[in-house]
Amino acid sequence: MSDAVKTYGWEAQPRDPSVILRGKKNVKDPKPQTVASIKLPDSTLAASVLKYAERELSTPIFNHSMRVFYYGQAIHTQQFPEWNFTDETYLLACLLHDIGTTDKNISATRMSFEYYGGILALDLLSKELHTPIEQAESVAEAIFRHQDIGETGKITTIGQLLQLATIFDNMGGHEDLVHQDTIKDVTAQYPRSTWSSCFAATIRKENGLKPWAHTTALGEDDFPNGVQNNRLMQPYD
Repeated sequence: MSDAVKTYGWEAQPRDPSVILRGKKNVKDPKPQTVASIKLPDSTLAASVLKYAERELSTPIFNHSMRVFYYGQAIHTQQFPEWNFTDETYLLACLLHDIGTTDKNISATRMSFEYYGGILALDLLSKELHTPIEQAESVAEAIFRHQDIGETGKITTIGQLLQLATIFDNMGGHEDLVHQDTIKDVTAQYPRSTWSSCFAATIRKENGLKPWAHTTALGEDDFPNGVQNNRLMQPYD
């Protein structure tokens, strides 16, 4: 296996979370972690993409993206420490995974937001920031598939972690993977600010603009309703 496969999170994982969780609610009981205890990558590349995300994303989307990073890192270190990838690569995927949902981008294409967002991310990383192509493509692949929920086949390590963390923040899925005190600290640093209703509205907006959108595969009503009624995150909205 090449170094790039491990470095940039390309190793294949089962797409079905119940398989990686071995049929249990978690691999081990989670412990509290704070934002301060999880190091944010500070490379030149990470700083450039962070600046880009702060400029291009609305505050609610940016805060969601940062929560996904911190929840994902908690899941990684406590539940799946054997997974291989650089923290920088995962941060890039988190910061860019919803770039296709901005008001400008959602109406700029007929493509589903994950696919257009993945293309935007690939162009930014490979053409503008001259990121190693294996890393840029890993980020794009994870973005393309971060709503590709299912029980068959495989997905990259970065893709699976991005799925787990986004579903956790958006719908309260797999609630036993992250400690409640971690949620409290992360949401204090990156407030939800009625994120549930905000993202539910974005889903409905895309489905209205693009009735063929990939998001409809998650349920044209079930998905936005599930986001809107996120019981786990309700106290923080």
